[in-house]
Amino acid sequence: MIEQLIEALRYQAKHFGPELARTAYRRGLAVTAKDGTTRPIPITATPILCTPEEIQGRVQLSTRLSSAGFKMARAVLGGASRELLFGAMSPIEKAVLERTASSVERLATTRVDYFVLDGKARALELNTTIPAMQGYSDIAASSFIEVVGREAGMKDHHIAGLQGKNGSNAMALYRALLQGFAAERDGASPARMAILCRPNDAQITELRYLAERFNEWGTETDVVHPDQLSGDDAVRANGKTYDLVYRHLFVRRLEETPSPYVQELVSEIPGKRAVVLNPPSAQVEVKTTFALLSMALENRALREDARLSDNELAAIKEAVPWTRPFRYAPGIDEDQSRIQGLLEQVAAEPAKYVLKRAWDYGGKAVFLGKAVGTALYEERVKAAYGSPLPWAELCKRASEDPVGGGFVVQEVVDTQPEPHVLCSESGVDGTSLYVDFSAYGSVGLDPLPRWGGVCRGSISAIVNIMGGGGVIPLITREVAQSLATAFKARQLM
Repeated sequence: MIEQLIEALRYQAKHFGPELARTAYRRGLAVTAKDGTTRPIPITATPILCTPEEIQGRVQLSTRLSSAGFKMARAVLGGASRELLFGAMSPIEKAVLERTASSVERLATTRVDYFVLDGKARALELNTTIPAMQGYSDIAASSFIEVVGREAGMKDHHIAGLQGKNGSNAMALYRALLQGFAAERDGASPARMAILCRPNDAQITELRYLAERFNEWGTETDVVHPDQLSGDDAVRANGKTYDLVYRHLFVRRLEETPSPYVQELVSEIPGKRAVVLNPPSAQVEVKTTFALLSMALENRALREDARLSDNELAAIKEAVPWTRPFRYAPGIDEDQSRIQGLLEQVAAEPAKYVLKRAWDYGGKAVFLGKAVGTALYEERVKAAYGSPLPWAELCKRASEDPVGGGFVVQEVVDTQPEPHVLCSESGVDGTSLYVDFSAYGSVGLDPLPRWGGVCRGSISAIVNIMGGGGVIPLITREVAQSLATAFKARQLM
């Protein structure tokens, strides 16, 4: 019956799709420009369906990979290979890292991005700095259930029940923040929370959505900006005092708009003026750390130095594609032979590999070997190096490029686009999208919050919301079954 539901959704989307797009946009599924204007993030009328067990399995996988990355980063920063990670950072990031790296004990929220092939999740990267989309995922799923449920004639209380059954990443984030605060403040609860971001942050509508939910759930919460903060003994903004700060601000951004106050605030671990979650953790997210996890399967010294558990090693073996630093790694490489052999290997077989700048975000410096000869490849190479380069020359330039800690090379996870129906306020459009699955986790929290996932779709194999992708509602099969029953009763399928 669920397969019939998907076909019915494709057909019926012309009736409910514009309302789905309007509802999601009104709730905050949008990108904000620097001038404060917003544009809707596309949403599909065709969901991704998973059992709760499948979702929780990926959450547990993300948690183990996050823990492994956390341990690996700490071990590398304390050893002979320190410059591999430290060298990737900007000057302000280095200054903050020097003060905080050895003191960070927990990360309230992390996210691992996957491609799923034949039911098996293959991890692409680990996000720990500002691993967003908890709000976007909730908006997409709840809007889908509401609009589709009404199309099927369901009552409001039935729709609300299905929304509750589907789970909430915003609720999991809220509980994770409360747990992290309690761990630092002897079991206490925060009196007031600040969500810290730039003015007109690209995702500010999502952050406002989160603030509204946190207020509903019992903790007064405001979205605040660096230039509003002050206070030597506490964090204050607009006449209020905040004892928990949820950081949605890249430390690197402080070089564009300096804020000595914020730099000092995020450098205090444990927090003196307020508890900051997540604390700075670029060393965990930098893709070199991910590459070292892959190397640890073959390098005994690496896995022993990081004290990786059997469960963490099993998670790496299960989900992490072959990934390597695409540069000489002092303290790990005995000589230059590894990188020279790697350079020749990758240059000879472009379709097998993808190059990624080690410390970057937004998918800007990601080069797919199988895209060589396409407009996407040419545009990205020209943006990075000023002129088109053939693959072999790009590989050589990337292997010598020190910016952002250089590059890593990863075995390509050869996913294929799948059919979906994109919705806008003006209509619907059937198209093929590459789809990823991101699952949340935490480090150092027990019990683990009831995290879920979020799915994105893009016409490009490099999937990124800010680069023009859309959100695909992630719906449990139980909820989908209820919608299917309602659709059938209305003879809509």
